[in-house]
Amino acid sequence: MNKEILNKETQEFINSNLKSDITKLILKGSPFTSASIQEVAQQIEAKNKCEKKLPTWFNSKNIYYPNKLNIEQTSSEITAKYKATLVAGKSLIDITGGFGVDAYYFSQKKLAITHCEISENLSKIVTHNLTQLNTLNISTYIGDGIQYLKNNTSNYDWIYTDPSRRNDAKGKVFLLEDCLPNIPENLDFLFTKTTNILIKASPILDIKSAVNELKFVKEIHIVSIENEVKELLFILEKNYNKSVSIKTINFKKTANQNFNFILGEAIFANYSPPKKYIYEPNTAILKAGAFQEISVQLNVDKLHLHSHLYTSEKLINFPGRSFKIKHVVSYNKKEISKLILSKKANITTRNFPETVAQIRKKTNLKEGGNNYLFFTTDLNSKHIVIICEKV
Repeated sequence: MNKEILNKETQEFINSNLKSDITKLILKGSPFTSASIQEVAQQIEAKNKCEKKLPTWFNSKNIYYPNKLNIEQTSSEITAKYKATLVAGKSLIDITGGFGVDAYYFSQKKLAITHCEISENLSKIVTHNLTQLNTLNISTYIGDGIQYLKNNTSNYDWIYTDPSRRNDAKGKVFLLEDCLPNIPENLDFLFTKTTNILIKASPILDIKSAVNELKFVKEIHIVSIENEVKELLFILEKNYNKSVSIKTINFKKTANQNFNFILGEAIFANYSPPKKYIYEPNTAILKAGAFQEISVQLNVDKLHLHSHLYTSEKLINFPGRSFKIKHVVSYNKKEISKLILSKKANITTRNFPETVAQIRKKTNLKEGGNNYLFFTTDLNSKHIVIICEKV
């Protein structure tokens, strides 16, 4: 951490060059004797990545930024705020602290926070930034979080961890047992220090395999932002042996979408041909595998066991995209051409043997327009095209 970066002149230079071409800037060289142009450029790149992801940091003065990889790997403010709603009590330890965004929002719940970070440089950056953010209830520790727990006698209301998905031996990984630290391997020890553990995992992790890797899983939270799954969160409670609750949330600019259910309940969907409206679940629900539950809870019919599209006669408030059906036709180029005169359409495939690219090549339909086409399979296993307009 080069403290010269925090000089008034250097900070002014960084802020005035946020929209500059980084390559051209580097070629000009540094105007400062105490900070290289590479260091300055790193600050500019990292700060730019924070504008939407971490607006509190972006809009605060004298924030020191780590490399852009650390920014890419950290939680967004949206997801960090959400995680903070899941914990309570007096104390929490973050054993894989990183850039400290999660720790900062946990601290807003008035818990005493311990932030452990194995990188000395990153830990110093976090300590500095917390001062700039006027945060007094977070203590930072340089070193391995699990070793820190082993070296002291303290217990905590919560342990939080976001294990690194970059393994020196295996490269980029996502199974919990391959991440660092190996949480499944250390669970028994961790539960000697707390009764509650919150784990952030890769959005591509298979939920059922993760439940098998862990123990005492109480809740699983699937968090999406604008229909992109960002985080899987596992809440573990010592000796918990009841049903696992799955809670999905899709953060949108207008209104957030929530859908919850119990993992493993024997529920069976209703099926029917397309009716007046068709619905596509958001990514959090699709990731959760709530294909039967959504039909039963919202009283909508499924088109086919594997299609994951739903239909109803009356429009409902659905956690996903909603469309009004204009036509339902068989998959026939001529028939589609008669109905799509603009030669533009937004195409989605669900349980269909061809890709969107293959369909566009066959039909000559360009992307865009007001028509939405779902290429799918119906209740009778026939390939159909549902032509819709967005509600």
